[in-house]
Amino acid sequence: MGGKHSKSKESPFFSKPWREINWRDRQSALQYVKDYRPQTDGQQLRILLHGPVGAGKSSFINSVQSALHDRMYAQALVDNTSHNCFTKRYTTYKIRKEKTGTFYPFVFNDIMGLDPDKGIPVSDVKLALKGHVKEDYRFNPESALSEDDQFYNKQPTNNDKVHVLVCVINANTLSQMSEKTVEKIRDIRIEARKLRIPQVAILTKIDEVHPEIKENIQNVYTVKCLKEKMELFSATVGIPMNCIFPVKNYESEIDLNSDVDALILSAMKHIINFGDDYINFNNDQSEG
Repeated sequence: MGGKHSKSKESPFFSKPWREINWRDRQSALQYVKDYRPQTDGQQLRILLHGPVGAGKSSFINSVQSALHDRMYAQALVDNTSHNCFTKRYTTYKIRKEKTGTFYPFVFNDIMGLDPDKGIPVSDVKLALKGHVKEDYRFNPESALSEDDQFYNKQPTNNDKVHVLVCVINANTLSQMSEKTVEKIRDIRIEARKLRIPQVAILTKIDEVHPEIKENIQNVYTVKCLKEKMELFSATVGIPMNCIFPVKNYESEIDLNSDVDALILSAMKHIINFGDDYINFNNDQSEG
């Protein structure tokens, strides 16, 4: 046939969001996180963040605190001057509640980044999962924590143990992640699975993935390439899609944004639910 046919370009967007989020109801998600209380008095939900150097672990902690306090917060120190790991010590971040002088019943642990050749020893992450790493332990890429070290916790309590493992990944550089780093993430994931610890992935820097997301973060679930990155990460390390949450951390902003908060609080709501289910399951097993 002699006529010319122009091949139409496939749209880079879905016709409707593939995951729903209520952008206008930030307050509901905020209240859910604020109202969380474990069933057991004195129980603390411990959230351990791990991932490659510069993925945004410390920035995520700050962003959660910013959303909860309704102002910019920078308790976890962040360094933008180099690609070297800025976090050197095992640090627990508590979030103080407003007015009451008490703390939220969940805490974050930030650790040294996973570097292909240096970075935190994988065995140290495994020890942290079991609650064997004491506060302020200084990570050493050359040697792992040993049982005779003063920072080795020989008798961890339930509050010392990790209840949710969160892998933080830079969505923009996901495809460039080295095979060695991927192997370390898989290794840590297998250990967490043995311990039945729930696992979540946070994809940061989503505004750098596509101009439409940078223009309007509400496009996060309509841009096809971001979903493809999430699917690639899921297939690579084995974390299910419904446990992967894209967020934008607060980094250059000086004022809060309700859409940025909505994604952060949505992720936190699921992290809390997964961790609380794990705590309750363990309590039920010990009582049975």
